[in-house]
Amino acid sequence: MSSEEKRISTTALAKKFSVPVREMFAQLLQRGLIEKKGDLWSLTNQGVSVGGKFVTSPQYGKYITWPEDLKLNDVGKMKLITATGIGKQFNLSANKVNYIFSELGWAQKVLKGWRVTLPGEKHGGLQDEDKKSGIPYIRWPESIIDSKIFLRSIHDIQGTGKDQQEPSAQVENNEEEDFRHKFIAKHRATDGHFVRSKAEMIIDNWLYMAEIVHAYERKLPIEEDMYCDFYIPTGKVYIEFWGLENNEKYLIRKKAKRELYNKYNFNLIDLEEKDVLNLDDMLPKLLLKFNVQAY
Repeated sequence: MSSEEKRISTTALAKKFSVPVREMFAQLLQRGLIEKKGDLWSLTNQGVSVGGKFVTSPQYGKYITWPEDLKLNDVGKMKLITATGIGKQFNLSANKVNYIFSELGWAQKVLKGWRVTLPGEKHGGLQDEDKKSGIPYIRWPESIIDSKIFLRSIHDIQGTGKDQQEPSAQVENNEEEDFRHKFIAKHRATDGHFVRSKAEMIIDNWLYMAEIVHAYERKLPIEEDMYCDFYIPTGKVYIEFWGLENNEKYLIRKKAKRELYNKYNFNLIDLEEKDVLNLDDMLPKLLLKFNVQAY
């Protein structure tokens, strides 16, 4: 690449392709050229490979630039649809679709309307607002209706997913499923959940008595096949209980799960055997960090 090659900002790139700046960022994100870390945009390895580069300006600070002749096929042709349009595909109301996105952690309910979250942006969600009322809403790439993660939630809601089948009909051949087969959920908690250990039963009972809505063994909204121990929709908090097992297979699984929680920046509370006897003191404080009120 020539050192004299002219470079342009993402704003100028949007102008070149005659699309709004926000949509340009969404399309670069969809193509895997950029990613969001916190509130800042960062280049991916793929973005660097096509010529993306950071520059620093006294006036604008640090920002991403691109080769002026950067070729992006089909820019401006990506169709964006709202929750209403998505709902029509599955015979669901827009409100139900938005709540599914919220449960996945991709959207957040505000006083009036919905706002896209950071994970939602990573899936192509684009924040918009009604020009007359100012009520915020989200537009999504049409490809969202083919997302495995989104479809799994749709099937769960409609009772058509594979997890709704009889256990004997399920194909379970990975380490996560092997673990779940090894430790049978035979301990019944107060709320009716069947859990895999007495420690998990104590945790489940504590959440129930604290009137905190929670799910047990919710599949995480990621491509990888992974289940959490407990999930609290309010605050989007995951709780993992780590037992006393020290065999190599368990430790490998534990390490892999923690890496995935870190990779997706999920809200996580770790609990160990010693913590179970002290839940009244520990959990309220830990939950409050994620704006979940106990009692």
